[in-house]
Amino acid sequence: MTDVTVPAGRRLLARLAFVLAGTAVVVVLVAAGLRAGVGLVLVGGAGTVIALVATWWFITHRGLVRWLAGILMLLAPLTVIVLYVQARLAWVVVVCALLWSAALACGRRALAPSGGPDRPAELEVPPPRRPYLIMNPRSGGGKVERFGLAQLAQGLGAEVCVLDGPQDVAALAHRAVDNGADLLGVAGGDGTQAIVAGIAAQRGVPFMVVSAGTRNHFALDLGLDRDDPRRCLDALSDGVEVRVDLGVAGDRVFVNNASFGAYAEVVRNPAYRDGKTRTTLDLLPGLLTGPRAAVLRVRADEAGLVGAQAVLVSNNPYGSSDFAGLGRRPRLDGGVLGVLAVTVRNAAEAAGLVRGRRRSSAVFQQTATEVVITADTPSLPVGLDGEAVTLPAPVRCVVRPGALRVRVPRHRPGVPSHRPELDWVRLRGLALS
Repeated sequence: MTDVTVPAGRRLLARLAFVLAGTAVVVVLVAAGLRAGVGLVLVGGAGTVIALVATWWFITHRGLVRWLAGILMLLAPLTVIVLYVQARLAWVVVVCALLWSAALACGRRALAPSGGPDRPAELEVPPPRRPYLIMNPRSGGGKVERFGLAQLAQGLGAEVCVLDGPQDVAALAHRAVDNGADLLGVAGGDGTQAIVAGIAAQRGVPFMVVSAGTRNHFALDLGLDRDDPRRCLDALSDGVEVRVDLGVAGDRVFVNNASFGAYAEVVRNPAYRDGKTRTTLDLLPGLLTGPRAAVLRVRADEAGLVGAQAVLVSNNPYGSSDFAGLGRRPRLDGGVLGVLAVTVRNAAEAAGLVRGRRRSSAVFQQTATEVVITADTPSLPVGLDGEAVTLPAPVRCVVRPGALRVRVPRHRPGVPSHRPELDWVRLRGLALS
């Protein structure tokens, strides 16, 4: 009997993914001969594993070992290509790459949830009468001045506070509401947005985001235009309101995530702001495998983990197919936290990541309504939306469903469809259904 719960198109895509992947292997076997072809297929797999192991050595060592590992990272895939070229199979590399790309595309499409991306319900609301926007002129390399955001917002009837040096953003936001502001907005980084968003939720006024930061992760997941922050100001004249969740770590609000362990230690280093890559590479060896390596205990609802080196607790789970899971969140109103913890102690575990994020024993992934992080220290460094803070241990993280009213432009790019991780086990079940 046909399984009517699975659309026929998705089953067809799942089967096509396996056909394309199998064809890629067959092309190698036929073009090179059975014995040589098997060897070349094994060489390709070995090259992938060696590259992962070399990457682990690169981030956990310094000096000569790091440089040798970096060379190996480059040589492993290059050697695979050279061996194929020497076997006069360069065309096979191209054909296989195309076949695998098509297989991955079909597989992800088959596993993608039906119905397109979920979006929070949009509510029709009147324009704000007294909007108050806080703008950081240093964020995003000076986007506030470059796009003339302060002048544009004032022309739309908003009161604008352009920060001049260190100022108490929370006090500014509270004072604005006390004086009659019926909307709080931020043109700046995610850390500043989190502070003002928490106050907006507390005081019962809507919040507005202007994508004038560097990465604009919150704006990205709200479906706003990150390339032209001026379009975010359309929310003042032609906007709708959506309700999204907020995360809370201890007594601090976050709109994106709270990070613990290696990343949090890196972020709080004074040198990080001026040299992110250099500082990260310098600190990671000691943080991951040295005496300063963090030993975190994680409890996510009923599930638990001991010994994690890095933990990311996010306001709704990330849905990107990349390993770190830091791309996009398909939605911001799911009422749950996402938990991603990594425990990689040696090169063998690093090589095991080739199995995929969900199947690797080095990765703990969960959703929960409450997450508790603790360690053998009275306090924990935490990266809250990229800002370094220290909180007393244990740190309890919870989600506040629908706590934040966000005013967004009626016409905005939106959030694209979620690209799921390619899970071949799930895909096989779909293909055989």
